[in-house]
Amino acid sequence: MTTKAADEALGYEQARDELIDVVRQLEAGGTSLEESLALWERGEELAKVCRRWLDGARARLDAALADESDGEGGGEPGQE
Repeated sequence: MTTKAADEALGYEQARDELIDVVRQLEAGGTSLEESLALWERGEELAKVCRRWLDGARARLDAALADESDGEGGGEPGQE
């Protein structure tokens, strides 16, 4: 397992790829209950990392779109 600080340093693609691997392992079965629980917990942490990246990307897009619309007179989209 990795530490929380190490998880925060993961890039989106790294976290996503590891999460995919965790899901595959769980779906394949053949692990003990303890191993399955550890995999599930790891998957939950990786999902949180991915969600933070996606939320950050959404915030950046929203800010860029707001700046763009402010530069066009501040009206509703599609209005001139």
